Amino acid sequence: MGKIKIKKQYHTDKRQVFCIGSKGIPAEYGGFETFMENLTLCKKSENLRYHVAAIAREDSRYQYNGAKCYKVKVPEIGPAKAIVYDAKALSRAIRYCEERPAIDKPIFFIMACRIGPMIAYYKKKIKKLGGLLYVNPDGHDWERRKWSAPVRAYWKLSERLMIKHADKAICDSKEIEKYIHREYAKYNTDTTFIAYGADLSRSTCADNDPLFVEWLSEQEVSRYGYYLVVGRFVKENNFDIIIREFLKSSSDKKLIIITTENDKLLQEYDKELHFLNSGRVIVADPVYDKQLLKKIRENAFAYMHGHEVGGTNPSLLEALASTDVNLVLDVKYNHEVAEDAAIYWDKDGRNLSDVIMSIENMTDEDRSKYGNLAKKRISDEYTWDSISEKYEKVFLE
Repeated sequence: MGKIKIKKQYHTDKRQVFCIGSKGIPAEYGGFETFMENLTLCKKSENLRYHVAAIAREDSRYQYNGAKCYKVKVPEIGPAKAIVYDAKALSRAIRYCEERPAIDKPIFFIMACRIGPMIAYYKKKIKKLGGLLYVNPDGHDWERRKWSAPVRAYWKLSERLMIKHADKAICDSKEIEKYIHREYAKYNTDTTFIAYGADLSRSTCADNDPLFVEWLSEQEVSRYGYYLVVGRFVKENNFDIIIREFLKSSSDKKLIIITTENDKLLQEYDKELHFLNSGRVIVADPVYDKQLLKKIRENAFAYMHGHEVGGTNPSLLEALASTDVNLVLDVKYNHEVAEDAAIYWDKDGRNLSDVIMSIENMTDEDRSKYGNLAKKRISDEYTWDSISEKYEKVFLE
């Protein structure tokens, strides 16, 4: 009589979390990338294993910050590239679990709502694995002015379907969490609020660091001799208003914009505002050295923040952590983050140019007061250690 072979079922004690939607780690630029960098760096629990997808030109694997990372090859197909990337990354993660029965109750954590029309198909596979689908809905992508009406309609549909099928929505803004419950009440989606984070440590660059000295020289400015903006050059970040209002002011300082390339919009704004040859506004190259960028923030006379699309914006948190005086567009998402630690302006009533001239006469004592309030906001609510701890608690529930 032959022996009966019994297939053994193995289980691992670690909760496996597959993180999809960032471009990958180590982070160079971008909110989700910085988030994943710090989520993995600050991990405390031994009962948790992160798997992080990375967009790439080839398929391969590597480890970083203790996380298992996997590169996903995606063709250069324009704006649809991000959708294809998310779908391929999720497929790879599901297949990985299917081939490893030891993985028990995996979590598939998707950042942003790009693959809603196909999520029902993947949700069936996830459910079959005994897994869970968690979503960070990000801000309102469908509100971005760069999109045409059909693309906006797709993003809105995709958001609705992602929320419909999510086992949990992790919102990095209280206002976004309220919106989810209001807009998609019929789905009764379980939500939780966990903010984005920032690093309060000072830059390791000294005042005489060659990198910093060279950067100041290239821009032809001195320490505290410039206003600063850091962010993508897109319409909803209101660069046109910031530039126009700065040019209206009589400040003898410069406005430096550190941004990603968008020559079409840049030329469109210059045709209207004539700032590129003004000598007062400098559009600088991206700065990928994190310590140098932090040093640049720390030595700005003031930071200007014009982002208006929903959610907690990483560049605002980084500014609060590093820059004493922050001039912030008065929308509910920014107010939620900065509270009384910023000086507000709006697109219609309180002109930014007036705000600029008012802070030119601000005493050092008042500047320090705003700086202390800003650092307190970060230490109270937005440190990466506390954010990571909250995520671990949710993932290990």
